[in-house]
Amino acid sequence: MNKIVLHPIGIIHSPYKEKKDIPIQGKFKSEVEAYIELKDKYIKGLKDLDKFSHAIILYYFHKSQREDIEGRPFLEQKKHGIFAIRSPHRPNHIGVSIVKIKSIKENKLYFTTVDVFDGTPVLDIKPYIKYFDEQKDVVCGWLDKHFKNGNIPEKTIIK
Repeated sequence: MNKIVLHPIGIIHSPYKEKKDIPIQGKFKSEVEAYIELKDKYIKGLKDLDKFSHAIILYYFHKSQREDIEGRPFLEQKKHGIFAIRSPHRPNHIGVSIVKIKSIKENKLYFTTVDVFDGTPVLDIKPYIKYFDEQKDVVCGWLDKHFKNGNIPEKTIIK
């Protein structure tokens, strides 16, 4: 297989117009609300999603203009491999966020814990299922030292 073609199913409308305003993860600005506006042909796909508290959103980093194999994450000066960080400058420019569902009205999925630009194309939505997605004994590599003893680093907003 040489070619994979993906088509956006909708678009994210968020208050984030500038990179400097976006948190490194949505949970660091958990009160901020956004919504996904789905294309009409996908509205029926939202059926029963309102019975879940959270969803996994896959999206396209449409503002990234480069592909890196290594990158420097916001919490460190040291470079790491692209697959050990969540940089948008990656092969295929695919991003993922776990969001808290607030409501669903017609073709709009309202949520909090947003960490993406306004206008970001959505590739897929999946329910977050604690029975499948929650893991025990998780080790987070280079990040563990930044969150030691429940510490939340001050540098949670992109500058």
